[in-house]
Amino acid sequence: MWLRAFLTATLTSSVALAADCTEDAMIVFDGSGSMSEVGFNQLDEPRIFEARRAVARAIPEIALHRRIGLVVYGPGGGDSCTGIDLRFAPRADAAQAIISAIDTLEPDGATALADAVKIAAETLDYKAKAGAVVLVTDGKETCFGAPCQLAAELAATGRDLTVHVIGFKVRGDFFAWQSQGESDYSDADTPARCLADRTGGKYVTAETVDELTAAFRETLGCALLF
Repeated sequence: MWLRAFLTATLTSSVALAADCTEDAMIVFDGSGSMSEVGFNQLDEPRIFEARRAVARAIPEIALHRRIGLVVYGPGGGDSCTGIDLRFAPRADAAQAIISAIDTLEPDGATALADAVKIAAETLDYKAKAGAVVLVTDGKETCFGAPCQLAAELAATGRDLTVHVIGFKVRGDFFAWQSQGESDYSDADTPARCLADRTGGKYVTAETVDELTAAFRETLGCALLF
C-alpha cells in the first residue's frame, strides 16, 4: 500500500510540475552600459559579473522544465537606443544558449526596456497564447519608451501574459540620495515595476548573486521545483 501511495503522490507532483511549466517564457535582459559600472553607486564590481554568475546557477535547473527565449537590450544598433536583439524564441534546453549569450555580453547603450518587453511579448504571441516575460533591469527606461502605457496595453489585449520584473541593484537619483539618505538611494525601485503590477506579475529586488539567483527561480521557475 505504501508503494502505491508513494507512486500516486509522485505522479501527482509530476503532473502538477508539468502544468506549471507549460507556458513559454522570455527573459528580457539588461545589457545597457550601466551594467558595467563599477567604483561608484556602491558597486564593488560590475553588475554584469554578478548577473553572469546568477544566470549560470539558476537557469540550467529551470530550463530542464520550461521553454525559454531571450531578448537583450543595450549594445549594438545604429544608436544607443536601437540595440534590441531577439536572440531566440522560446525553446527547450535553452540553458547553455542563455548562459553563453550573457557570458559574452559586453554592456553598452541605453535602456530601451519598453520596446524590448514588447518584442518579447510579440514573440510569445501574447494576444493568442498565455506566456511569461521576466524583465531584468538595473534602472529606468532611458529611450523615451513608456513602460506603464505598455503595461496597460499588454493587460488589455493579452490573452494571459504575465510580466515579472527583477530590479537588480537599482539605484536612486544621486541628488535625492544626498538629500534623503543612503537608504533611499540604494533601496530605489525601477519605474518599470508597473509592468508587473498591471499584468499580475511579481516585482523582485536583488542586490547579491544569491538574491538574483533566487529572483530568477521565483519569477521563472516552476512552483514545485524549488
